[in-house]
Amino acid sequence: MNEDHWLRDTRISYDTVAISYADRMREALAGEPYLRAALAVFADLVHGAGGGPVADVGCGPGHVTAYLRELGVDAFGVDLSPTMIDVARRDHPRLRFEVGSMTDLDLPEASVAGLLAFWSLIHIPDEAVPTVFGHFHRALRPGGPLMLGFHVGDESRLKTRGYGGHPMNVHVHRRRPEQLAARLVDAGFTVEAHMLLDLDESVPGAVLFARRQS
Repeated sequence: MNEDHWLRDTRISYDTVAISYADRMREALAGEPYLRAALAVFADLVHGAGGGPVADVGCGPGHVTAYLRELGVDAFGVDLSPTMIDVARRDHPRLRFEVGSMTDLDLPEASVAGLLAFWSLIHIPDEAVPTVFGHFHRALRPGGPLMLGFHVGDESRLKTRGYGGHPMNVHVHRRRPEQLAARLVDAGFTVEAHMLLDLDESVPGAVLFARRQS
């Protein structure tokens, strides 16, 4: 698949659903105690590493960015969709949000104390994952924590409709924790832990914690 093609489709799809998606996700964390606990662990890791700016890459409407700020983390958001960034700035006017792609992450080397990709890797095809992890490694400070959230599985599917019934054209990739862990090791990370979520659901989730090697 041509990279420009899938990136364009992802951007257009989330521009289309941005307002409906934000409405759906605004209170989503309130009903997810395990995800809130995972974010609290991530915040503790950031503080333990000395603190500093933290990038929420693929931030969408900014609800997780804002939650991290409530935990005392100096978080800012980056997203491919300009409309998502507009919504994030509208809903969280005191926070920093900018348009950008994790496939070409415009952050200086070793500039962030932590990095989060919260269910935003799910639209990245397998062949682009090493590039993305390379950018994550470059942007993180040595010893900085990384947290990934993703769908668990062995398949990809094309999503043609979502959030408010709007048309979409994105592939959703499900992956095993051990697969992403191996890719992280190849990219220069130490994988420290992972947790599985919603094991009785048709599509479970997972959270993986890693750290850039010093």
